[in-house]
Amino acid sequence: MKPQQLEYQLDIASENAFIVYFQQQMSAEISGQVQWATEQIRLALADDLIDLLPSYASVLVVFNPLTTNHFMVSANIKRCLAQPFSAQSRSGKRVELPVYYSEESGPDLALIAKTKQISISQVIQLHQAVLYRVYAIGFAPGFAYLGQIDPILQMPRLNSPRAKVPKGAVAIADRQTAVYPAVSPGGWNLIGLCPSPMFTPETTPAMPVAVGDEVQFVAIDKAEFLRLGGEL
Repeated sequence: MKPQQLEYQLDIASENAFIVYFQQQMSAEISGQVQWATEQIRLALADDLIDLLPSYASVLVVFNPLTTNHFMVSANIKRCLAQPFSAQSRSGKRVELPVYYSEESGPDLALIAKTKQISISQVIQLHQAVLYRVYAIGFAPGFAYLGQIDPILQMPRLNSPRAKVPKGAVAIADRQTAVYPAVSPGGWNLIGLCPSPMFTPETTPAMPVAVGDEVQFVAIDKAEFLRLGGEL
């Protein structure tokens, strides 16, 4: 792909932060721009950087006000993002996540199948068939927003969120899917359980995925799920 100049908007977010906005849409192309810009800014700011938080179509840049200032950071961001961007320069790893799909582990599987007038096995097959991109991390550490699911599986959030969603729950909401990294409330449709830890603060890196990575879900049976450390 031919190199191009990025189109973005740079806004002050606080006394020591900027937000870089790209075209406001969820797409692999925009996500690639976010990923590339994040790495360029990381290299450009180096020790002046406190944190970088990429999302669907933006990057929050938090800098150290004791070593630099808005003027210098703005100039550095503009300088590094002026370089020609090529989608081929994007790099992200592919991660396989095992899932125990069943009505036992996915209480909303039957509802999705009935709503879409397909079988439960077809729901499982369609969910596995897509190579998902990590678009953002949040609302909790390790919660990766993955997209986009097959349109057939698109489901709205639950009218009444559950008070307690189990750790490792694989879920669907709208055109996205995710794995709950810990026990928490949640309003997504649950279709299975993943035994792989999604957030382990004692390790480096603390998460198996990052923005820009690709995720492939792979079905496993109950015995394999338990062998890998999963809990029902």
